[in-house]
Amino acid sequence: MKSVDLPYLRNVVLAGHAGSGKTTLAEHLLHRTGATSRLGKVDDATSTLDFEPEEQKRKLSLSLAVAPLEYDGCRVTLVDTPGYADFVGEVVEGFAAADAALLTMDASGGVEAGTETAIGLGRTTGTAALFVITKCDRENADPMRALDALRASFGTKIAPLHVAIGSGDGFRGFVDLVHRKAYVFEKGTPMECPVPDELADEVARRRDELLEAAAEADDDVLTKYLEGEDVSDAELEACLHKGVRESVLAPVLFTAAGRDIGTEALLDAIVRYLPSPAERPPLKAQDRSGAEVEVPVDREGPLLAPVFKTTADPFVGRLTYFRVHSGVVRSHDHVWNASRNEEERIGQLLLVRGKDHEPVGEVRAGEIGAVAKLAHTETGDTLSTRDRPLVLPGFTFPEPTLPVAIEPQTKADLDKLGNALNRMLEEEPTVRVERQPETGEQLLWAQGESQIAVLSERLKRKFGAAVQTRAPRVPYRETIRGRTKVEGKYKKQTGGHGMFGHVWLELEPNPGGGVEFAEKIVGGSVPKGFFPGVEKGVREVASEGALAGFPVIDFKATLYDGSFHTVDSNELSFKLASAMATRKGIHEAQPVLLEPIMDVEVRVPEEFMGDVNRDLNTRRGRVLGLDSQDGMQIVRAHVPQSELFTYATELRSLTGGRGNFKASLDHYEEVPGHVAQKVIEAHKKEAPAGSGH
Repeated sequence: MKSVDLPYLRNVVLAGHAGSGKTTLAEHLLHRTGATSRLGKVDDATSTLDFEPEEQKRKLSLSLAVAPLEYDGCRVTLVDTPGYADFVGEVVEGFAAADAALLTMDASGGVEAGTETAIGLGRTTGTAALFVITKCDRENADPMRALDALRASFGTKIAPLHVAIGSGDGFRGFVDLVHRKAYVFEKGTPMECPVPDELADEVARRRDELLEAAAEADDDVLTKYLEGEDVSDAELEACLHKGVRESVLAPVLFTAAGRDIGTEALLDAIVRYLPSPAERPPLKAQDRSGAEVEVPVDREGPLLAPVFKTTADPFVGRLTYFRVHSGVVRSHDHVWNASRNEEERIGQLLLVRGKDHEPVGEVRAGEIGAVAKLAHTETGDTLSTRDRPLVLPGFTFPEPTLPVAIEPQTKADLDKLGNALNRMLEEEPTVRVERQPETGEQLLWAQGESQIAVLSERLKRKFGAAVQTRAPRVPYRETIRGRTKVEGKYKKQTGGHGMFGHVWLELEPNPGGGVEFAEKIVGGSVPKGFFPGVEKGVREVASEGALAGFPVIDFKATLYDGSFHTVDSNELSFKLASAMATRKGIHEAQPVLLEPIMDVEVRVPEEFMGDVNRDLNTRRGRVLGLDSQDGMQIVRAHVPQSELFTYATELRSLTGGRGNFKASLDHYEEVPGHVAQKVIEAHKKEAPAGSGH
């Protein structure tokens, strides 16, 4: 595919709720324009864009996919993204690659969480958009009701470009409100016809809605509109292009891709109304000194190419997707990763269509390309030149909130797991892997259960490391509430030198002071040389726990008496005696189990506040305060960590995918008796015989 001039490029991200027909729509656009020789279908696992085995198995988009097509002298690069909330990071990457968006909505449903997420990203990034009401021929579909739902939720800048003719199985075409022409379709072939009489009033009202929104883009047209003068089709066209480009309005079109209704009109709208890269404002980057510089889209300008996606391709290895904003990248050239101050050698550049790759000699400003086997570059980095390094801000991904403990299934998997996780993290910026020091577990933090399932499958398929997952252990703590004095005596005779250590310890609470050791020996009953051994015994038991195997915190142990043997005593003897005394003393000093309490901030629409508060109460949560921000309600609460491991999934279910939360450790608190007893009993079953616990 040859390069085309900037005005004839369109880079368009498809975003919307899961199941709203993004991939199916894209497949029809690709097939209609001859970009694919046969129509790919999601349900048949023949889709060009859903090519990963996990996608074909689930019949669901899980990853961003890129495919260019040519229409009316323009190259349109589609960037298809998943709609399921677990994979929202792919949508963030898609918006970073594109200049405009097609936001899809199922005609048989209302405004759903994925629609809201896509619109929110569009607003944050200032991305021009068209709305596409899909599946207008579906049972219970009502295209005009769907349009009104969008306008009710997001305002009058969302303006109809069409009026649907029929709905559900009776959907057969639309009225073009710009040119005031009606089209009905027979087997995908449009036929112009008079505007149906029964739609005359509707067409007049909807064209007025379109004029009202579009006129905001041009003061002269706005004046004509307000004064009741006729606005010509050409003036409306110009206002639409300018208004869409400046995000003054977002027109709405109707499609039924399965019947090929509306796909050509959509292609026309993409070419006519969506901006080319040349119409983007300059990007703000940082130069070597940290100063902000504006970089316009210019093929003669300095190289500026952000990386928006990294994948592990089974055939070509690590594959890096990038978008050139300025300058040119050439095959077998050298570029500078300005984010990491590393040089990269560019191999063969590729134009990507799903899983297929076409070699190209260069990728110029405004174009999207890929290259294999870069050594240092990751998602969010900026490729530039060594003599003029420029860095763009990185992407903001949502923090993962659902943890699972992962472990290899076999010894062979253990040997591969570290490298496999590192490679997985390169292509999954919305997940995190960390070692939990208190429990010794390796935790995988993700956006939700579906993402965890997909990642587990990919770890095995792509990187050869099979894992099993389970709920994480809670990093409980233990402490004491009372004071006691205890004796520990260790005596062992082995024929030669024996072992003898004898201590008296006083144990008492030490709130907030950690584990503290002190001595008040008078008269040398325990020589100073054995004090380190006594302290080691105390701290060893504190680290192992005496109640349920968790670290004991916030107590003070004071050595105040004891005895020794001139021949048989040594540091080890006193360490063992001290450990015996400490363990016994903890059991006598009203030991309690402590649990981590998290400071939680939940963001939800107001209509879910009651359900969320009731749910937090069932989780032993304490609501601390309520606030509002950007139209969302914010609930602050203290909730035990043990009640939050599955909260990401359950909050999503409770709020229709609209709620999210973040949590951080606030403090430790005593576990209620009935909960503590279960934890202690579970530990007793797990503890090996003779462990002393």
